Amino acid sequence: MSAVDRMFQGLRQAGQKAFIPFVTAGDPDLDFTAAVLRELAARGSSLCEVGIPYSDPIADGPVIQDSYTRALGRKIKVADILATLRTVAGNSAAPLLTMVSYAIIHRYGIDRYVHESKAAGLAGLIVPDLLAEESDELVRICQHADLSLVQLITPTTSAERALRIARTATGFIYYVSVTGITGERRELPQELIDRLGWLRAQTDVPVCVGFGISQPEHVRQLAPVADGVIVGSAIVRRIAEGLGRPRSEVLREIGDYAATLIAALNG
Repeated sequence: MSAVDRMFQGLRQAGQKAFIPFVTAGDPDLDFTAAVLRELAARGSSLCEVGIPYSDPIADGPVIQDSYTRALGRKIKVADILATLRTVAGNSAAPLLTMVSYAIIHRYGIDRYVHESKAAGLAGLIVPDLLAEESDELVRICQHADLSLVQLITPTTSAERALRIARTATGFIYYVSVTGITGERRELPQELIDRLGWLRAQTDVPVCVGFGISQPEHVRQLAPVADGVIVGSAIVRRIAEGLGRPRSEVLREIGDYAATLIAALNG
């Protein structure tokens, strides 16, 4: 049982849902990334996703694209990111996962990336551009290392393929709420609730929803039908807007924002 599995098991026993924030590694620098992760864990986040900056966006909206550009402008390296995450993972109640392009993993070396992620204390990874049909090697290596490999299902995924993905996913299934790119939205699709209800009835793997979620009302709508919610752009935007301001203030604002969503999710 991986750290992610244990986390969801504990939440289910407590009748609670997972709050999963996303931050970009190295935006504006790795020290601040570590501080944000600690703050989010202290405020009650269930686990945290850390985006590995990549030059070619994968369904990323302008907010996350810009954060990747800022981080890459500092010549950030994968080894440096993993070294920083090692300093957080060992003392955090919230497991850490990386969201990373398969191109980066392939260039870094599949075995090396998984081995060093495990050594850094990470709990798993999300690879949004790796097709489930082509994931056998990474699935095998992650299983051997006891790391969760989270798979994505989108609104355009057929029912047959969704079931096939659910059979190989570990940790949780990342359900993309909308067709399109990441970014804050005022309203969630009306058909989302029905789709989530269907998927959760087909699998025991927890289902968490991302893309567009940014308001307490969003998480209240999703709490009855999802095992967790993923919030990225709203947090990354707050980091960007805080550039040049005292970091303690920015951390507090991000923590307050996360606490508001967690209260709506599990209140």
